[in-house]
Amino acid sequence: MNTRVMTPLAVSAYTAVSALGNGRQGHARALAEGRGGLRENDISSAPLACWIGRVPGIEAHALPEDMAHWDCRNNRLVHMGLQADGFIERVRAARERYGRERIGVFMGTSTGSIEATEAGYRQLEDGRLPAALRRPGIHSLHSLSAFTAEYLDLQGPALTVSTACSSSAKVFAMASRMLALGVIDAAVVGGADTLCDSVLFGFNSLELVSKRPARPFDASRDGLSLGEAAGFALLERTDAAPDAPRLVGYGEASDAHHMSTPHPQGLGAELALRDALARAGLDAKAVDYINLHGTATPKNDEVEAALLARTFSTRTRASSTKGYTGHTLGAAGIVEAVVALTAIEHGLIPGNLGCDEPEPVCASHLALQAEHRPVHVALSNSFGFGGNNACLAFAHARGAGA
Repeated sequence: MNTRVMTPLAVSAYTAVSALGNGRQGHARALAEGRGGLRENDISSAPLACWIGRVPGIEAHALPEDMAHWDCRNNRLVHMGLQADGFIERVRAARERYGRERIGVFMGTSTGSIEATEAGYRQLEDGRLPAALRRPGIHSLHSLSAFTAEYLDLQGPALTVSTACSSSAKVFAMASRMLALGVIDAAVVGGADTLCDSVLFGFNSLELVSKRPARPFDASRDGLSLGEAAGFALLERTDAAPDAPRLVGYGEASDAHHMSTPHPQGLGAELALRDALARAGLDAKAVDYINLHGTATPKNDEVEAALLARTFSTRTRASSTKGYTGHTLGAAGIVEAVVALTAIEHGLIPGNLGCDEPEPVCASHLALQAEHRPVHVALSNSFGFGGNNACLAFAHARGAGA
Protein backbone atom coordinates (compact mmCIF):
# COMPACT_ATOMS: atom_id res chain seq x y z
CA MET A 1 0.00 0.00 0.00
CA ASN A 2 1.47 3.33 -1.08
CA THR A 3 -0.66 5.85 0.77
CA ARG A 4 0.54 9.39 1.29
CA VAL A 5 0.32 10.93 4.75
CA MET A 6 -2.48 13.48 4.65
CA THR A 7 -2.41 17.02 5.95
CA PRO A 8 -4.52 16.93 9.13
CA LEU A 9 -7.79 18.83 9.26
CA ALA A 10 -9.31 20.55 12.27
CA VAL A 11 -12.67 19.24 13.48
CA SER A 12 -13.64 22.70 14.68
CA ALA A 13 -17.20 21.77 15.71
CA TYR A 14 -19.13 18.56 16.11
CA THR A 15 -22.44 17.41 17.54
CA ALA A 16 -24.95 14.56 17.49
CA VAL A 17 -28.50 13.69 18.50
CA SER A 18 -29.45 10.08 19.22
CA ALA A 19 -31.39 8.02 21.75
CA LEU A 20 -28.79 9.18 24.30
CA GLY A 21 -29.73 12.85 23.97
CA ASN A 22 -29.05 15.97 21.97
CA GLY A 23 -25.50 17.31 22.03
CA ARG A 24 -22.04 16.19 23.09
CA GLN A 25 -22.47 16.59 26.84
CA GLY A 26 -25.57 14.40 26.95
CA HIS A 27 -23.72 11.69 25.06
CA ALA A 28 -20.64 11.98 27.25
CA ARG A 29 -22.70 11.69 30.45
CA ALA A 30 -24.62 8.66 29.24
CA LEU A 31 -21.43 6.90 28.11
CA ALA A 32 -19.64 7.68 31.38
CA GLU A 33 -22.60 6.35 33.38
CA GLY A 34 -23.11 3.28 31.20
CA ARG A 35 -26.69 4.38 30.54
CA GLY A 36 -28.16 3.14 27.27
CA GLY A 37 -31.03 4.60 25.27
CA LEU A 38 -32.72 1.49 23.87
CA ARG A 39 -36.44 0.87 24.42
CA GLU A 40 -38.98 -1.67 23.27
CA ASN A 41 -40.19 -1.06 19.74
CA ASP A 42 -43.08 1.41 19.68
CA ILE A 43 -42.79 2.91 16.22
CA SER A 44 -43.53 0.30 13.53
CA SER A 45 -46.97 0.21 11.89
CA ALA A 46 -47.35 -3.47 12.80
CA PRO A 47 -46.04 -5.29 15.86
CA LEU A 48 -42.39 -6.31 15.78
CA ALA A 49 -40.73 -7.60 18.94
CA CYS A 50 -37.38 -5.82 19.15
CA TRP A 51 -35.59 -2.93 20.82
CA ILE A 52 -34.90 0.42 19.19
CA GLY A 53 -32.89 3.58 19.77
CA ARG A 54 -35.67 6.13 19.25
CA VAL A 55 -35.07 9.88 19.57
CA PRO A 56 -37.85 11.48 21.64
CA GLY A 57 -39.53 14.66 20.47
CA ILE A 58 -39.20 14.33 16.69
CA GLU A 59 -42.94 14.16 16.10
CA ALA A 60 -43.55 17.41 18.01
CA HIS A 61 -40.58 19.24 16.49
CA ALA A 62 -41.43 21.87 13.88
CA LEU A 63 -39.26 23.25 11.10
CA PRO A 64 -39.17 27.03 10.59
CA GLU A 65 -42.12 28.24 8.51
CA ASP A 66 -39.94 29.13 5.53
CA MET A 67 -38.57 25.56 5.50
CA ALA A 68 -41.94 23.79 5.67
CA HIS A 69 -41.49 22.38 2.15
CA TRP A 70 -38.74 20.17 3.61
CA ASP A 71 -40.88 18.80 6.43
CA CYS A 72 -40.47 15.09 7.11
CA ARG A 73 -39.31 13.04 10.07
CA ASN A 74 -35.72 12.79 8.85
CA ASN A 75 -35.32 16.52 8.27
CA ARG A 76 -36.90 17.27 11.64
CA LEU A 77 -34.21 15.14 13.24
CA VAL A 78 -31.56 16.96 11.19
CA HIS A 79 -32.93 20.31 12.36
CA MET A 80 -32.90 19.14 15.99
CA GLY A 81 -29.29 18.05 15.68
CA LEU A 82 -28.10 21.28 14.11
CA GLN A 83 -29.33 23.29 17.12
CA ALA A 84 -26.91 21.71 19.62
CA ASP A 85 -23.40 22.66 20.77
CA GLY A 86 -23.35 26.03 19.02
CA PHE A 87 -22.87 24.23 15.71
CA ILE A 88 -24.86 26.72 13.65
CA GLU A 89 -22.86 29.63 15.08
CA ARG A 90 -19.58 27.92 14.12
CA VAL A 91 -20.84 27.36 10.59
CA ARG A 92 -22.01 30.98 10.39
CA ALA A 93 -18.53 32.16 11.40
CA ALA A 94 -16.97 29.92 8.77
CA ARG A 95 -19.41 31.25 6.17
CA GLU A 96 -18.35 34.80 6.96
CA ARG A 97 -14.68 33.79 6.81
CA TYR A 98 -14.75 31.88 3.53
CA GLY A 99 -17.99 32.76 1.76
CA ARG A 100 -21.01 30.50 1.33
CA GLU A 101 -19.74 29.19 -2.03
CA ARG A 102 -16.53 27.87 -0.44
CA ILE A 103 -18.13 25.52 2.12
CA GLY A 104 -19.22 22.08 1.01
CA VAL A 105 -21.98 19.91 2.46
CA PHE A 106 -21.37 16.15 2.41
CA MET A 107 -24.01 13.97 4.05
CA GLY A 108 -24.41 10.23 4.45
CA THR A 109 -27.69 8.36 4.73
CA SER A 110 -29.07 4.91 4.14
CA THR A 111 -32.80 5.58 3.75
CA GLY A 112 -33.05 9.36 3.52
CA SER A 113 -36.62 10.47 4.12
CA ILE A 114 -38.22 7.26 2.89
CA GLU A 115 -40.68 7.30 5.78
CA ALA A 116 -42.42 10.21 4.02
CA THR A 117 -42.66 8.13 0.85
CA GLU A 118 -44.06 5.23 2.87
CA ALA A 119 -46.73 7.56 4.27
CA GLY A 120 -47.54 8.80 0.80
CA TYR A 121 -48.10 5.33 -0.59
CA ARG A 122 -50.41 4.50 2.30
CA GLN A 123 -52.55 7.52 1.41
CA LEU A 124 -52.63 7.41 -2.40
CA GLU A 125 -55.29 9.61 -3.98
CA ASP A 126 -56.33 8.33 -7.43
CA GLY A 127 -52.95 6.70 -7.79
CA ARG A 128 -51.01 9.81 -6.76
CA LEU A 129 -49.34 10.86 -3.56
CA PRO A 130 -51.61 13.00 -1.38
CA ALA A 131 -51.29 16.73 -1.97
CA ALA A 132 -49.54 17.33 1.37
CA LEU A 133 -46.76 14.92 0.39
CA ARG A 134 -46.50 15.92 -3.26
CA ARG A 135 -43.11 17.53 -2.61
CA PRO A 136 -40.46 15.81 -4.78
CA GLY A 137 -37.56 17.17 -2.74
CA ILE A 138 -38.33 14.98 0.27
CA HIS A 139 -38.72 11.74 -1.71
CA SER A 140 -35.00 11.54 -2.42
CA LEU A 141 -31.82 10.43 -0.68
CA HIS A 142 -30.46 13.91 -1.42
CA SER A 143 -33.20 15.51 0.68
CA LEU A 144 -30.85 15.45 3.67
CA SER A 145 -27.99 17.33 1.98
CA ALA A 146 -30.23 19.77 0.13
CA PHE A 147 -32.12 20.65 3.31
CA THR A 148 -28.91 21.05 5.32
CA ALA A 149 -27.32 23.29 2.68
CA GLU A 150 -30.41 25.48 2.38
CA TYR A 151 -30.90 25.76 6.14
CA LEU A 152 -27.23 26.69 6.73
CA ASP A 153 -27.23 29.02 3.69
CA LEU A 154 -24.31 27.26 2.02
CA GLN A 155 -23.75 27.17 -1.74
CA GLY A 156 -20.66 25.04 -2.16
CA PRO A 157 -20.73 21.46 -3.46
CA ALA A 158 -23.54 19.47 -1.83
CA LEU A 159 -23.32 15.69 -2.19
CA THR A 160 -24.99 12.67 -0.63
CA VAL A 161 -23.26 9.35 0.04
CA SER A 162 -25.37 6.21 0.46
CA THR A 163 -23.15 3.20 1.07
CA ALA A 164 -25.21 1.66 3.86
CA CYS A 165 -23.56 1.76 7.29
CA SER A 166 -20.33 3.42 6.11
CA SER A 167 -22.15 6.40 4.54
CA SER A 168 -21.47 9.12 7.09
CA ALA A 169 -17.89 7.96 7.65
CA LYS A 170 -17.04 8.18 3.95
CA VAL A 171 -18.14 11.83 3.84
CA PHE A 172 -15.05 12.72 5.90
CA ALA A 173 -12.87 11.23 3.16
CA MET A 174 -14.81 13.05 0.44
CA ALA A 175 -14.48 16.39 2.23
CA SER A 176 -10.77 15.82 2.85
CA ARG A 177 -10.15 15.29 -0.85
CA MET A 178 -12.16 18.38 -1.78
CA LEU A 179 -10.15 20.48 0.67
CA ALA A 180 -6.86 19.05 -0.59
CA LEU A 181 -7.84 19.95 -4.16
CA GLY A 182 -8.68 23.52 -3.15
CA VAL A 183 -12.29 23.21 -4.31
CA ILE A 184 -13.53 24.31 -0.88
CA ASP A 185 -12.13 25.90 2.28
CA ALA A 186 -14.36 24.12 4.80
CA ALA A 187 -16.94 21.35 4.89
CA VAL A 188 -20.00 20.41 6.89
CA VAL A 189 -20.03 16.62 7.05
CA GLY A 190 -22.46 14.28 8.74
CA GLY A 191 -25.51 12.15 8.25
CA ALA A 192 -28.94 11.19 9.45
CA ASP A 193 -31.33 8.25 9.35
CA THR A 194 -34.69 7.79 11.04
CA LEU A 195 -36.61 4.67 11.97
CA CYS A 196 -39.42 3.54 9.70
CA ASP A 197 -41.06 0.34 8.47
CA SER A 198 -38.60 -0.09 5.61
CA VAL A 199 -35.74 -0.15 8.11
CA LEU A 200 -37.32 -2.33 10.76
CA PHE A 201 -39.03 -4.91 8.59
CA GLY A 202 -36.25 -4.87 6.02
CA PHE A 203 -33.57 -5.82 8.54
CA ASN A 204 -35.95 -8.25 10.20
CA SER A 205 -36.47 -10.02 6.87
CA LEU A 206 -32.69 -10.57 6.76
CA GLU A 207 -32.95 -12.24 10.18
CA LEU A 208 -30.55 -9.67 11.64
CA VAL A 209 -32.79 -8.11 14.33
CA SER A 210 -32.65 -9.39 17.92
CA LYS A 211 -35.70 -9.55 20.17
CA ARG A 212 -33.40 -8.43 23.01
CA PRO A 213 -31.31 -5.28 23.40
CA ALA A 214 -28.17 -5.59 21.26
CA ARG A 215 -25.20 -7.37 22.87
CA PRO A 216 -22.14 -6.43 20.79
CA PHE A 217 -19.27 -8.94 21.04
CA ASP A 218 -21.12 -11.04 23.61
CA ALA A 219 -20.85 -14.78 23.04
CA SER A 220 -24.67 -15.05 23.12
CA ARG A 221 -25.37 -12.15 20.74
CA ASP A 222 -28.11 -12.88 18.22
CA GLY A 223 -28.66 -9.71 16.26
CA LEU A 224 -28.80 -5.93 16.23
CA SER A 225 -31.05 -3.24 17.61
CA LEU A 226 -31.91 -0.47 15.16
CA GLY A 227 -31.70 3.20 16.02
CA GLU A 228 -31.97 6.69 14.59
CA ALA A 229 -29.60 9.64 14.84
CA ALA A 230 -28.16 12.70 13.18
CA GLY A 231 -24.70 14.16 13.56
CA PHE A 232 -22.49 16.85 12.07
CA ALA A 233 -18.89 18.04 12.04
CA LEU A 234 -17.20 21.12 10.60
CA LEU A 235 -13.85 20.46 8.93
CA GLU A 236 -11.37 23.26 8.30
CA ARG A 237 -7.63 23.67 7.86
CA THR A 238 -5.81 23.59 11.17
CA ASP A 239 -4.81 27.26 11.21
CA ALA A 240 -8.51 28.14 11.55
CA ALA A 241 -8.87 26.10 14.78
CA PRO A 242 -5.43 25.27 16.20
CA ASP A 243 -6.79 23.77 19.44
CA ALA A 244 -9.45 21.56 17.83
CA PRO A 245 -9.06 17.80 17.50
CA ARG A 246 -7.81 16.57 14.15
CA LEU A 247 -8.95 14.27 11.41
CA VAL A 248 -5.56 12.72 10.68
CA GLY A 249 -6.48 9.76 8.48
CA TYR A 250 -9.18 7.91 6.64
CA GLY A 251 -9.30 4.59 4.85
CA GLU A 252 -11.82 3.16 2.40
CA ALA A 253 -12.14 -0.25 0.79
CA SER A 254 -14.74 -2.35 -1.00
CA ASP A 255 -14.37 -6.12 -0.94
CA ALA A 256 -17.80 -6.88 -2.51
CA HIS A 257 -17.77 -10.30 -0.84
CA HIS A 258 -21.52 -10.50 -0.22
CA MET A 259 -24.53 -8.22 -0.15
CA SER A 260 -25.05 -8.46 3.62
CA THR A 261 -22.27 -10.66 5.07
CA PRO A 262 -18.71 -9.43 5.73
CA HIS A 263 -15.69 -11.03 4.10
CA PRO A 264 -14.85 -14.03 6.33
CA GLN A 265 -11.27 -12.84 6.84
CA GLY A 266 -12.25 -9.17 7.07
CA LEU A 267 -10.34 -8.31 3.88
CA GLY A 268 -12.04 -4.99 3.12
CA ALA A 269 -12.23 -3.99 6.77
CA GLU A 270 -8.51 -4.58 7.24
CA LEU A 271 -7.62 -2.69 4.06
CA ALA A 272 -9.66 0.32 5.24
CA LEU A 273 -8.09 0.21 8.70
CA ARG A 274 -4.52 -0.04 7.41
CA ASP A 275 -5.21 2.68 4.85
CA ALA A 276 -6.37 5.01 7.64
CA LEU A 277 -3.26 4.33 9.72
CA ALA A 278 -0.98 4.84 6.72
CA ARG A 279 -2.66 8.09 5.75
CA ALA A 280 -2.32 9.27 9.36
CA GLY A 281 1.35 8.22 9.45
CA LEU A 282 0.66 6.14 12.56
CA ASP A 283 1.60 2.69 13.76
CA ALA A 284 -1.15 0.56 15.30
CA LYS A 285 0.53 0.84 18.70
CA ALA A 286 -0.20 4.60 18.74
CA VAL A 287 -3.96 4.01 18.85
CA ASP A 288 -5.51 4.46 22.30
CA TYR A 289 -9.15 3.69 21.52
CA ILE A 290 -11.19 2.13 18.71
CA ASN A 291 -14.92 2.60 18.36
CA LEU A 292 -15.75 -0.73 16.77
CA HIS A 293 -18.50 -1.22 14.21
CA GLY A 294 -19.81 -4.00 16.48
CA THR A 295 -23.38 -4.52 15.30
CA ALA A 296 -24.04 -7.56 17.58
CA THR A 297 -24.75 -9.79 14.58
CA PRO A 298 -22.87 -13.07 14.91
CA LYS A 299 -20.70 -12.85 11.77
CA ASN A 300 -19.88 -9.12 11.84
CA ASP A 301 -18.57 -9.23 15.39
CA GLU A 302 -16.64 -12.46 14.81
CA VAL A 303 -14.76 -10.95 11.86
CA GLU A 304 -14.09 -7.61 13.56
CA ALA A 305 -12.96 -9.27 16.80
CA ALA A 306 -10.35 -11.28 14.88
CA LEU A 307 -9.16 -8.15 13.07
CA LEU A 308 -8.83 -6.29 16.37
CA ALA A 309 -6.84 -9.09 18.00
CA ARG A 310 -4.37 -9.57 15.14
CA THR A 311 -3.71 -5.86 14.61
CA PHE A 312 -3.56 -4.24 18.07
CA SER A 313 -2.02 -4.96 21.44
CA THR A 314 -4.23 -4.99 24.51
CA ARG A 315 -2.98 -1.49 25.35
CA THR A 316 -5.43 -0.32 22.68
CA ARG A 317 -8.89 -0.25 24.24
CA ALA A 318 -11.98 -0.92 22.18
CA SER A 319 -15.76 -1.00 22.42
CA SER A 320 -18.92 -0.86 20.37
CA THR A 321 -21.47 1.79 21.36
CA LYS A 322 -24.42 0.28 19.48
CA GLY A 323 -25.67 -1.14 22.77
CA TYR A 324 -26.33 2.50 23.75
CA THR A 325 -27.78 3.98 20.56
CA GLY A 326 -28.74 1.00 18.43
CA HIS A 327 -27.39 0.69 14.91
CA THR A 328 -28.17 4.05 13.35
CA LEU A 329 -27.55 2.87 9.78
CA GLY A 330 -26.27 5.66 7.53
CA ALA A 331 -25.79 7.87 10.58
CA ALA A 332 -23.59 5.32 12.38
CA GLY A 333 -20.35 6.74 10.97
CA ILE A 334 -20.93 10.29 12.19
CA VAL A 335 -22.37 9.29 15.57
CA GLU A 336 -19.42 7.02 16.27
CA ALA A 337 -16.98 9.65 14.99
CA VAL A 338 -18.51 11.99 17.57
CA VAL A 339 -17.99 9.26 20.21
CA ALA A 340 -14.32 8.93 19.17
CA LEU A 341 -13.88 12.72 19.38
CA THR A 342 -15.63 12.69 22.77
CA ALA A 343 -13.16 10.05 23.94
CA ILE A 344 -10.31 12.41 23.04
CA GLU A 345 -12.02 15.47 24.56
CA HIS A 346 -12.95 13.84 27.88
CA GLY A 347 -10.39 11.03 28.24
CA LEU A 348 -13.37 8.68 28.26
CA ILE A 349 -13.39 5.18 26.83
CA PRO A 350 -17.03 4.03 26.64
CA GLY A 351 -17.94 0.63 27.98
CA ASN A 352 -19.20 -2.10 25.67
CA LEU A 353 -22.79 -2.08 26.92
CA GLY A 354 -24.62 -5.42 26.79
CA CYS A 355 -21.54 -7.62 26.79
CA ASP A 356 -21.36 -9.98 29.76
CA GLU A 357 -19.42 -12.84 28.19
CA PRO A 358 -17.06 -11.33 25.60
CA GLU A 359 -15.76 -13.12 22.54
CA PRO A 360 -12.55 -14.81 23.79
CA VAL A 361 -10.43 -13.62 20.86
CA CYS A 362 -10.93 -9.93 21.75
CA ALA A 363 -11.91 -10.12 25.43
CA SER A 364 -8.69 -8.50 26.67
CA HIS A 365 -9.16 -5.51 24.32
CA LEU A 366 -12.76 -4.72 25.25
CA ALA A 367 -13.66 -2.06 27.79
CA LEU A 368 -16.74 -3.59 29.39
CA GLN A 369 -17.33 -0.53 31.57
CA ALA A 370 -16.32 3.09 31.03
CA GLU A 371 -12.63 3.76 31.57
CA HIS A 372 -11.07 7.15 32.23
CA ARG A 373 -7.62 7.60 30.72
CA PRO A 374 -5.95 9.93 28.21
CA VAL A 375 -6.94 9.30 24.61
CA HIS A 376 -4.62 10.91 22.07
CA VAL A 377 -5.56 8.85 19.02
CA ALA A 378 -8.93 7.23 18.35
CA LEU A 379 -10.23 5.23 15.40
CA SER A 380 -13.81 4.69 14.30
CA ASN A 381 -14.78 1.67 12.17
CA SER A 382 -17.79 1.67 9.83
CA PHE A 383 -18.46 -1.43 7.75
CA GLY A 384 -21.37 -1.38 5.32
CA PHE A 385 -23.44 -3.85 3.32
CA GLY A 386 -21.76 -5.00 0.12
CA GLY A 387 -18.35 -4.85 1.80
CA ASN A 388 -18.17 -1.05 1.65
CA ASN A 389 -15.84 -0.23 4.54
CA ALA A 390 -14.40 2.93 6.07
CA CYS A 391 -12.15 3.79 8.99
CA LEU A 392 -11.48 7.26 10.42
CA ALA A 393 -8.48 8.32 12.53
CA PHE A 394 -8.73 11.27 14.92
CA ALA A 395 -6.05 12.76 17.16
CA HIS A 396 -5.65 15.34 19.88
CA ALA A 397 -4.61 18.77 18.60
CA ARG A 398 -1.12 18.18 20.03
CA GLY A 399 -0.91 14.81 18.26
CA ALA A 400 -0.21 11.26 19.33
CA GLY A 401 1.28 11.00 22.80
CA ALA A 402 0.23 14.59 23.62
